[in-house]
Amino acid sequence: MTREYDGLRTFLGKCEEFGEIRTISGADWELEIGALTESTSELIPEPPALMFDEIKGYPKGFRVLSLPVASRVRTALALGLPTDLKPMELVREASRRVKNAERVPPKEVETGPVMQNVMRDNEVDLLKFPAIRAHKGDGGRYIGSGDTVINRDPDSGYVNMGTYRIQVHEKNLLGLWQSPGQQGRQIAERYWKKGKPCPVVATFGGDPLLFMASYTKFAWGVSELEGAGGIMGQPVEVIPGPLTGLPIPAHAEIAIEGEIPPPDVESREEGPYGEWTGYYAGGTLGTGEDQPVIRVKAIYYRDDPILLNMAPQWPGAPHHGVRFEGGILWDQLEAAGVAGVKGAYIHNAFLAVVAIEQRYAGHAKQTGMATLGCAAAARNGRFIVIVDDDIDPSNMKEVWWAMTSRCNPASDIDIIDNCWASPLDPRMPRDVSKTGPHVNSRAIVQAVRPWAWRGEFPAVNRIDADQREAVVEKFKELLPFPRM
Repeated sequence: MTREYDGLRTFLGKCEEFGEIRTISGADWELEIGALTESTSELIPEPPALMFDEIKGYPKGFRVLSLPVASRVRTALALGLPTDLKPMELVREASRRVKNAERVPPKEVETGPVMQNVMRDNEVDLLKFPAIRAHKGDGGRYIGSGDTVINRDPDSGYVNMGTYRIQVHEKNLLGLWQSPGQQGRQIAERYWKKGKPCPVVATFGGDPLLFMASYTKFAWGVSELEGAGGIMGQPVEVIPGPLTGLPIPAHAEIAIEGEIPPPDVESREEGPYGEWTGYYAGGTLGTGEDQPVIRVKAIYYRDDPILLNMAPQWPGAPHHGVRFEGGILWDQLEAAGVAGVKGAYIHNAFLAVVAIEQRYAGHAKQTGMATLGCAAAARNGRFIVIVDDDIDPSNMKEVWWAMTSRCNPASDIDIIDNCWASPLDPRMPRDVSKTGPHVNSRAIVQAVRPWAWRGEFPAVNRIDADQREAVVEKFKELLPFPRM
């Protein structure tokens, strides 16, 4: 099944049909867009997408889009799935789409909408676009992390696409921070070892599925462009970069070509920047060192371009209506032979929840240990929570209920040390954050009915799902129930 749109603009057209977008005029790129985005996400269930236009200091048409997939409907639209799926149904179907997708190589085209306007050499001016400063403590304006950064391995020819934070230093100079070990960073380092700058393309704004693929962990050697094409059911149209030869998605809103010099040749202080952890982390603040830069040689952009604002927010104000990475974990657990898995959800990089139908003594603990070993939940995690199959792992109200009523801390929590982490972990000691090794501990929480006396565990008094759906449907005109 293919999707009904080919880029951000046709996606937004579908969202409009569902009443999912609000246009806001006159907001300030300095803190105001960031504050309004976070407040909307935190306070409004199933928040709308926010399209900012007539931004202070910028002409009409130079826009910023926030929260593009912060509702279940828009997540489904982005993935080409039915919009009436419930959260765990959406997670499952999304994971199946990712799992079953064949690799579809991108299709080269001569030109595309992104080439409507061109700036080269001395004409390059990144400040033409309303890059925002999202948090008071941010060290400057950031044009990404609603971006895709593309480079090519100099030895194998493998094309990688990743998402990283990108700071505007000057009109032709960007700051780039990539956590150690990221594939894009590994490729850049191979150029630097040869004493060469790394050619790079970065896009800002574009197909939300392409962005999702960009931050999803594909195996080394598997191009995210090919993975995205497989999920879409059609190849991603790309234009060979006139300067780098790297693929530029033809329907991107804004794209740049440039190079990343070896850090010992040129680097800059980067950040601070409010990260997805809810804290300022990474960059120069975390490492104590200047960070790589991108020398921009050309900018391409559509008429009336749309920047994608995915500036990290504290975890209580998520950018995603449904995180489909949980479905990938679900598949990985089943592939590992774990029986009775009924659902999996990754709430953020620190918390994964798995629901099981208990089948034998030790089943919950085994599931927790297996989750720790799955790639989808291996990095940065802090808590792995195992719940019974009457708990929706995507619903934190139910998860907290299970944790506080079915877990005995003395016997049901296992601590595993020396696990894979990153310098973004706010709990990591500062000296270790700068030098490594980047490891932490994990708590595996068995929030399940005790196997030995599960039949005698107190009965639940909660209304069942069918009854809830019936009364919500009957009284929906009188009470402001959210979509179920």
